[in-house]
Amino acid sequence: MTTTTGKTRRLRWILPAVLILAWLALAGAGGPFAGKLTDVQSNDNTTFLPESAEATEVSRLQTGFQDTTFVPAIVVAERDSGITQQDSAFLADSTASLAGAEGFGPQFSPPIPSEDGQALQMFVPVDSTGEVADTVTELRDALANAPDGLSVHVTGPAGTAADLSSAFGGIDGILLLVAGAVVMLILVVVYRSPILPFVVIFSALFALVLASLLVYVLADAGAITLNGQSQGILFILVFGAATDYALLLVARFREELRNTEDKYAAMRAAWRATIEPVAASAGTVIAGVLCLLLSDLNSNKGLGPVAAIGIAASFVASMTFLPAALVLIGRTAFWPRRPGYTGDAEVESQHGFWAKLAARIGAGPRKFWVGSTLVLVLFALFLPQFKASGIAQSDTFLFEADSATGQQVLTDHFDAGSGSPAVIIANADAQDAVSAAAEVPGVDSVSVITTDGGAPMVVDGRVALEATLSDPADSLAAEDTVERLRESVHAVDGADALVGGPTATDLDTKTTATHDRNLIIPVVSLVVFLILCLLLRSILAPLLLMATVILSFAATLGVSSIVFNHILGFPGADPVVPLFAFVFLVALGIDYNIFLMTRAREEAFRIGTRPGVLRALTVTGGVITSAGVVLAATFSALAVIPLIFLAQLAFIVAFGVLLDALLVRSLLVPALVHDIGPRVWWPSALAKRTEPTDEEPEKVTV
Repeated sequence: MTTTTGKTRRLRWILPAVLILAWLALAGAGGPFAGKLTDVQSNDNTTFLPESAEATEVSRLQTGFQDTTFVPAIVVAERDSGITQQDSAFLADSTASLAGAEGFGPQFSPPIPSEDGQALQMFVPVDSTGEVADTVTELRDALANAPDGLSVHVTGPAGTAADLSSAFGGIDGILLLVAGAVVMLILVVVYRSPILPFVVIFSALFALVLASLLVYVLADAGAITLNGQSQGILFILVFGAATDYALLLVARFREELRNTEDKYAAMRAAWRATIEPVAASAGTVIAGVLCLLLSDLNSNKGLGPVAAIGIAASFVASMTFLPAALVLIGRTAFWPRRPGYTGDAEVESQHGFWAKLAARIGAGPRKFWVGSTLVLVLFALFLPQFKASGIAQSDTFLFEADSATGQQVLTDHFDAGSGSPAVIIANADAQDAVSAAAEVPGVDSVSVITTDGGAPMVVDGRVALEATLSDPADSLAAEDTVERLRESVHAVDGADALVGGPTATDLDTKTTATHDRNLIIPVVSLVVFLILCLLLRSILAPLLLMATVILSFAATLGVSSIVFNHILGFPGADPVVPLFAFVFLVALGIDYNIFLMTRAREEAFRIGTRPGVLRALTVTGGVITSAGVVLAATFSALAVIPLIFLAQLAFIVAFGVLLDALLVRSLLVPALVHDIGPRVWWPSALAKRTEPTDEEPEKVTV
């Protein structure tokens, strides 16, 4: 028996070694797919809309009247002193060889002068089924050597799409580099070890490889929709979640190494104690993001499974590769501050700051939770100032985009909506009535699409009209015009009129996003609440925790409104920003509730609820704070992608996570639970347990 036990002990390294080799093999096979994700992206707004959207129906009907595989690139040139014949010749000659070439339509418009004589515009059809960004780049290159004094820009839907593609161009390189560097720096500061941070980073990288492989396969097969935003969020989620789970496991492993000399026994104990809260945390986030499947907007719907795959991969890597690597390295992983075997050392000797804070909360919990609540309420008072009604597409760039500059030139010298008209499909016998109804404020002109002979083109008893807008097609003013246009033409009896086009697509996207936000936020709240009920075997505790999360979210948006409106000067936010922020803040913020309260419940069975929650704060305060800082830093890395949506999401989630980790989970929740006592576990049997009379948390031992 002794021999068998000794032999078993000598062979304990085999399973960890096999796990590490398996992950290395997976990394070798799946690593390239992280760089290939851009190949399976879809960033066309029209494909994001549901089939029921009016703009989607118009896009389908429009194929009978026009070749909708081409989208316009608008070349606009400006000379303050007045356009010359040489300027017009330059535009025509420079682009002549491109007509009919790969990626371009067969016929370009001639240069059209503005009424003030200071600008030219020409329309270049670009094949939307190909690489629009490459085609627009070729067009811009052809126009690069403009005559002195002539500024030339490429705008329109094709130009905007190309600039969006450029903004996402470094997503699989720069974003990873920034996120990895930030996490590495924080881990070095936290652990003060040159070894452990690399182990954690490798765990996150392996998780990213697995997630990228699965997402690529599913997106390539058409099972899920991936866009640039989803890919960026995937990278950040994986890095943040994998590091958070690693911090919890590492902290418990270090704690167990002080209680036992055997590193394998220490890892077994740490893994068993960590698997439940980490699984619950991952499950909560997965359930939360999968609620996005209820969205009518395909871009939101696509993010759900993409994010869920990322979290699942983070969980698997953190619970397999990481413990295998840690147990083989043992105490050396923490070098030069190796945790020694100290037996039943007191908690405060290992967690000095948090032990002192726990003692202060235990001495006067009410002032801590009341004070924390007042701070959050104060921040939340600014919530009504948060503007999320949408912004112009040209305002989405945080760099000097050529398409945005070109759009401004168009606005200054031409009908701003030329090149991207609203499209009206109506019954042919109501053409005149619809044309008259379409002349609403904000519409400069209305024309019917004709045949080569000049007669109105009729397809299945329907005609198509184009309404040129006086405002830029991607502006909020143009969207207001489309709303007036729809109201007017819908009222024409017997016309069955529908309004689509680029502006209508943007409008329907924002309307659908608002609907999704109002539907999904309550559903996510309910799902997270039910998971907490199952995990904590309680109703009152989850109610209180959800209340703190929602209050923290409101406070975060309040602070964000001040930063966005008065410091950064942003024009507003897309309706999807608060939705994504809520899903991530609630799903990720609840992690810290789970880490704290599962340990509090574990300790409550041993020493009572009040001393138990203080011990939980003592031993988890450091890891929760570190996890919050890491997650906030990784989400901040999204700001390297120069788009207002991602910059706003980066700030909201980063600030919200820090608020959760540093204030809500460190002060508010422990103080509130301590003040309420065992009743917090109602209706479970734990709520009826008698508390010990001696509650001196600073003297509790591990």
